[in-house]
Amino acid sequence: MHNATLAFIGAGNMARSLIGGLVQAGWPKDRLLATDPNAAARAQLTTQLGITTLEDNAEAARQADVVVLAVKPQQLQSVCHALQPALSHRPLILSIAAGVRSADIDRWLGGGLPIVRTMPNTPALVGAGATGLYANASVSAAQKTLAENILRAVGMTVWVDEEKLLDAVTALSGSGPAYFFMLMEAMQAAGERLGLDRNQARLLTVQTALGAAKMALETQEDTAELRRRVTSPRGTTEAALNVFFNAGCVEIVDRALTAAYHRADELANELAQDKE
Repeated sequence: MHNATLAFIGAGNMARSLIGGLVQAGWPKDRLLATDPNAAARAQLTTQLGITTLEDNAEAARQADVVVLAVKPQQLQSVCHALQPALSHRPLILSIAAGVRSADIDRWLGGGLPIVRTMPNTPALVGAGATGLYANASVSAAQKTLAENILRAVGMTVWVDEEKLLDAVTALSGSGPAYFFMLMEAMQAAGERLGLDRNQARLLTVQTALGAAKMALETQEDTAELRRRVTSPRGTTEAALNVFFNAGCVEIVDRALTAAYHRADELANELAQDKE
């Protein structure tokens, strides 16, 4: 897999985190290319990670076995049109642009290309990401493995068989960090109101969130059972959980994720409109 040359079109935060993860995982630096219109961003990548950077997207794409589309979704159509002449060797296209469907990317690139569309989330910036992946019919088994290995450099991966399910991934894990940050924010504020200082409340909140996630990852028990195990009858945890349940917390979460799911579909429809 490390014989493949990757060209990152765009060098924003997600691309830089992915490149950094690949370098840490042992991907040869001479097999990694990145482009960005900003000279300072290119220089920073070269200095920090030791990879080759270019200003010309097409030049990078011509050299690549995998072209990673890492530009803003609103820029993707124009970037894809400009890349068309550089893709005659049919590289794997790996998109980390949120909300843009694979059929639209394929159309903008000229058609018939192997495309893996991904939905990563921001914890990828610290190597703890969760990424959903979908492959179109032109992607080979070897290319699926390659795409998975690339995204695993910054966390765990899950394949979905229907592209529509990426909207569910968006609602759950793509937007999910914000849900946990909101709960952590509220918990910290409550801790402060109960007498802890700001730093104490923050550290206890963050470590509790980390510990709960670690327990959920490292046990075979489902989260409902883990919750039951720490909820003693007539105890403090039960008192708190009763407030959550009586306020309709479970229904609120369901409604929130459903709203995110429908908005993901709306945004994809908006981005699908040809603007050129």
